[in-house]
Amino acid sequence: MKKCTVIINPKSGKGFNAKNLLKFENILHDYDYDARIILTLYRDHARKIVSELDSDIDLVVSVGGDGTFSEVMNGNLEREKQLLLAHLPVGTTNDIGHMYGLGNNLYTNLELILNGVVKNVDIGCINNHAFTYVASFGKFMDVPYKTPQELKKRIGYFAYLIEGFKRCFTRIPKHEITFTLDGVKHKGRYTFILISNANRIAGINNFYNDIKLDDSKFEVMLCSLHKKIDILRAFYTLKTSDISYVSGIEVYKASELILKFKDKDKAWCVDGEEFNDKKKEYKIILRKDVKMLIPKANIDKLFLAK
Repeated sequence: MKKCTVIINPKSGKGFNAKNLLKFENILHDYDYDARIILTLYRDHARKIVSELDSDIDLVVSVGGDGTFSEVMNGNLEREKQLLLAHLPVGTTNDIGHMYGLGNNLYTNLELILNGVVKNVDIGCINNHAFTYVASFGKFMDVPYKTPQELKKRIGYFAYLIEGFKRCFTRIPKHEITFTLDGVKHKGRYTFILISNANRIAGINNFYNDIKLDDSKFEVMLCSLHKKIDILRAFYTLKTSDISYVSGIEVYKASELILKFKDKDKAWCVDGEEFNDKKKEYKIILRKDVKMLIPKANIDKLFLAK
């Protein structure tokens, strides 16, 4: 039988029901996997687990939110020999899982993955720290990790909306930034930045049009809007059109980005978690050597290579 390690974050979303572990193991067994299940005990535990796994593991399955999968990815990139990864969403927003075409039933999702295909996926790295779909900085960007876990468990996605609403009553500062996109220099003052490789961000489907996860490019969005009403209007536009057409929003595609802040007083948000790097200069690049087992549902939509 093949070897599979399942890493479960029991605190993600509304929590994982441990009573159903046997059913989980039985499904993997039906697909010829001998499963070892490990529950994470603390933040960053998933990264440590993956970085120390034996090299003969055939598949690593992350069961948790986007932040859990980010830990798994970082642990994998620390290894000399990378392992094949898959992700089962049980978090609050689950942007990655929804992007890949997964639903809300854990066991149906597991079978969809096990019947899926192996794809090379572009993974962004900010100062050598991987992000599986988005890194952000600035106003409102701390909402994912500042929202209380207990509130997320009780009311789910609405907890983020409540926390974001609180930010509407505070000042929106601009940050002076010099940045170089694939060798071309730019400069400006911006309220927030989004660097991503995804078509679903913050629970919003089709955040960008025609995103490919293997095109050797990530998307960069910089917002110079500072009035709250203008920012809210910009995101409301996503219901009907691409945000890149909004005045005050700059959108680029690049394979390398170097950002320099004149002043920086906040942490980044990476895959929904705090990334409190103290530097004022950041280099963002792509890793092309990451393999994932992905359900077939959205393959044609998300990948150039068939």
